[in-house]
Amino acid sequence: MKEKIIDKSTELFLTLGFKSVTMDDIANALGMSKKTIYVHFPNKTKLVEAVTFHLFENICDGIDHICDTSQNPIEELYDIKMFVMMHLKNEKASPQFQLKKYYPEIYLRLREKQFEKMHDSVKDSLKRGVEMGVFRSNIDFDFISRLYFNGMTGIKDETIFPQPQYAMEYLMESFLEYHLRAIITQDGMAILNNFINKSTIVTNDKN
Repeated sequence: MKEKIIDKSTELFLTLGFKSVTMDDIANALGMSKKTIYVHFPNKTKLVEAVTFHLFENICDGIDHICDTSQNPIEELYDIKMFVMMHLKNEKASPQFQLKKYYPEIYLRLREKQFEKMHDSVKDSLKRGVEMGVFRSNIDFDFISRLYFNGMTGIKDETIFPQPQYAMEYLMESFLEYHLRAIITQDGMAILNNFINKSTIVTNDKN
């Protein structure tokens, strides 16, 4: 039952926003009383917390699978970008912005976990790229991984990159290319160009 409540709440929160959805809305969507929900979650904040970290774990599992199966770290980053974009398509109400505004403590804990996960993952990816000869051998793994996290979270700030002026797909694609061009070798550039060309073809097809 607890998992069922989390799944339906996740769907509603991503579609309508953390602030807009009430416990009554969730109960009605599930066809149960609020009392049943309160057995598992004493208040809405606890439910928001459970949904937030449930989503985080699901995304981490998806990223781990990509890291385990990708042929090289450049492909890995592009596959992660596609995975994240597919996830964002289900979000209709800027849930991360609402989380930051209305549930700041949960947001800060999530950001800390996101940093820990991305920091370690990107460092491992950078080291693999150097070993494969696609990234420069003199890069600072720790610094670059921190910079990457700061950039990827920064492009989601709508006060700096307002939508619809900057679509998220464009921001992620542009930042990823910007990041990779700073650290790749000539061999890495050949791989990157393939992804840039594919992206250009897809964009032209959409137009």
